[in-house]
Amino acid sequence: MSGRLSDKVALITGAASGIGLETARRFAQEGATVILADRNAAGLTAALSELQASGDRHLAMAFDVTGESEWVAAIEQVRSRYGRLDILVNNAGFGRFRSIAETTLDEWRATLAVNLDSVFLGTKHALPLLAESGRGAIVNMSSMRGMVAGPTSGAYTAAKAGVRYFTKVTALECAAARNGVRANSVHPGHVETPLTAAAYAKPEVAKEFLSHTPLARFGQPREIADVVLFLASDEASYMTGSEVVVDGGVTAQ
Repeated sequence: MSGRLSDKVALITGAASGIGLETARRFAQEGATVILADRNAAGLTAALSELQASGDRHLAMAFDVTGESEWVAAIEQVRSRYGRLDILVNNAGFGRFRSIAETTLDEWRATLAVNLDSVFLGTKHALPLLAESGRGAIVNMSSMRGMVAGPTSGAYTAAKAGVRYFTKVTALECAAARNGVRANSVHPGHVETPLTAAAYAKPEVAKEFLSHTPLARFGQPREIADVVLFLASDEASYMTGSEVVVDGGVTAQ
């Protein structure tokens, strides 16, 4: 452990599995106190148990990131227990891939609520505590679909593009306020996680996706988590409003 996040407190949403869980592991390895947030209570319990093996400083909070009152309560709990928050990783998200004609209004709203509304709510309610730290960092999980569109991804693409530009607005407002908070976004490509494993295991799906990926393989959660770790650390102290693409070269074409 090199201690890149020593003495820092970090809240990570969608932390029960996939990229969120791997980010929590990396943060804990680098000395951070990690608050794991997810609506998957069973997954949170397992994730917390794993992290607590190296110390009991971590915390799990099961709540719905689309609910404003739940964010208010969560941040108040963080303030009460730790008295500070240095890093917010808005990672919670999911994709539902249908054509525009097949997408219902409820599906559209649900996709935007989890992928975009949660980023707004987390940022809005965590900002005061992040500003108190003097060197706060926000890392928002977008997607390569926030950079380039693809068919059957209307709601997801709209949400992730929204995350991309909301991050820039956050960065500019924080810079203008001189509150020391930086905000950057990460844009993964095709990454193997519990949510994508079943689809990627299908030969026809894998062949299609990898045919458009110059590195000709799927990404791994650790490869995304390492980028999040860098952006959250003081090593990225002159980066704000930036977007980091980790997609195996898809958007380079």
